[in-house]
Amino acid sequence: MRAFTYTRAADTSAALGAAIQNPEAKFIGGGTNLVDLMREEVERPNEVIDINRLPLSQIEELPDGGLRLGALARNSHTANHLLVRQRYPVLTQAILSAASPQLRNLATNAGNLLQRTRCYYFYDITAPCNKRQPGSGCAAIGGFNRIHAILGTSEQCIATHPSDMAVALAALDATVQVQSANGQHSIPIEAFHRLPGDTPEQDTNLGHDELITAIDLPATPFATSSLYLKVRDRPSFAFALVSVAAVLKVADSQIKNVRLALGGVAHKPWRAHAAEEILTGAQPTAEIFRRAAEAELQAAIGYEHNAFKIELAKRTIVRALTTLTERHLA
Repeated sequence: MRAFTYTRAADTSAALGAAIQNPEAKFIGGGTNLVDLMREEVERPNEVIDINRLPLSQIEELPDGGLRLGALARNSHTANHLLVRQRYPVLTQAILSAASPQLRNLATNAGNLLQRTRCYYFYDITAPCNKRQPGSGCAAIGGFNRIHAILGTSEQCIATHPSDMAVALAALDATVQVQSANGQHSIPIEAFHRLPGDTPEQDTNLGHDELITAIDLPATPFATSSLYLKVRDRPSFAFALVSVAAVLKVADSQIKNVRLALGGVAHKPWRAHAAEEILTGAQPTAEIFRRAAEAELQAAIGYEHNAFKIELAKRTIVRALTTLTERHLA
């Protein structure tokens, strides 16, 4: 790890001011990803700005019945908050499926959204990686790519986003609240993360001198019927090969509303719009679930070691929807 300056911000203005003055600085909350990257010299900030004193850890109801998750609220607190568990069980399930209790006790909500890919070659500073060094190439495309993306890839990058929480937030139509020197603005969660395109080094649409202050969940009564299904190599402390966040409303033997997001398959949480379009208004049957899954994965591209993910993703979608439908009928 290289030497760096440590700065403790007393308030939001001080944190933003320090970031504006130093383009090489990084904010640090829990540090569960940043510190690892610094140890491996993947990230090399000359200054870290500690934002833990900022009053951004509250979880509170919004006037419209939604819920605001403070950026610095710890993942464990968010997952176990009574209103989250009652109104948005998919989010609780997603967070609790990730990492370990010790890491969830330290990791923050904002940091979870900003964590970087776990691609082997991204972490290996001796390997070419366009995310780490633009223009150097993508070692994963011709290398061992079992954990890599099958949707939204480019010739520049096939990495996946590692967050479970962000997949659930995508299915819940969350909004990220952002503070900059110019004021506060909002970014819909689907527009927050980026596909690789020609600029895979840019994971999000958050500026260097911008700070996440909160994540807002809209009032969605049918979100009580939701599920996070994660397929991984081992039962705990493993990233998703494929995951599905599903929110489903069934009434009068018809799907009235559905939201699906996939994890482990793309550079960002993947909102399954094609599947949702087929499902909305249809009867909840195994046949329509499979048809929707086929439509969503139609554009998927498998590589040497991860082509199995295409069928796995289809089956995971079907299983998640089947499980939720059975709960409706129980």
